[in-house]
Amino acid sequence: MLKHGILGLLNYHDMTGYAIKEVFDNSLNFFWTAQTSQIYRELQGLRKNGMVTMTMIEQEGKPDKKVCSITEKGRKELMTWLSQGGLTVESRSPLLMKVFFLGERSPQENIECFRKFRSSCEEFLKSLESVEETIDLFENIIQNREKSAYWQMTLNLGRKNMRMYIEWADECIARMEEMI
Repeated sequence: MLKHGILGLLNYHDMTGYAIKEVFDNSLNFFWTAQTSQIYRELQGLRKNGMVTMTMIEQEGKPDKKVCSITEKGRKELMTWLSQGGLTVESRSPLLMKVFFLGERSPQENIECFRKFRSSCEEFLKSLESVEETIDLFENIIQNREKSAYWQMTLNLGRKNMRMYIEWADECIARMEEMI
């Protein structure tokens, strides 16, 4: 999946590995995280498989940088991935697996657990406010309002998910408080 995220970004614009990491941190991070080492490892694999090229740019007073570009083979891989299988929801959920077995602990412990979960969801929801600015920034870079509409759709679902998790956590807390 990381491979396709990188190809998608490079399809918009040539970037260095550092720039790709920045985009992940400022936009994609709310639904897909990637470490710097993972990105560079994936870029090497993409280059090896002919999906990405790297051009060395010499810089004065700074280390040289490698600018990555998607190749036709990489673009074909991206388009194949986008057209396969439609949109699906992942049925595996580590969150739900853990909640299913929380009955092994006391309601008091679990209330605290859900309060922490709720708090982390609120923090994450607040962090999504900056994603709106990032969408505007990248829309200006690629000059394509249509593509940024899909970024906005992704952000909207992320917000709705966080609000739903907060509401669900409140319901769980209320139910456990009734048990005490």
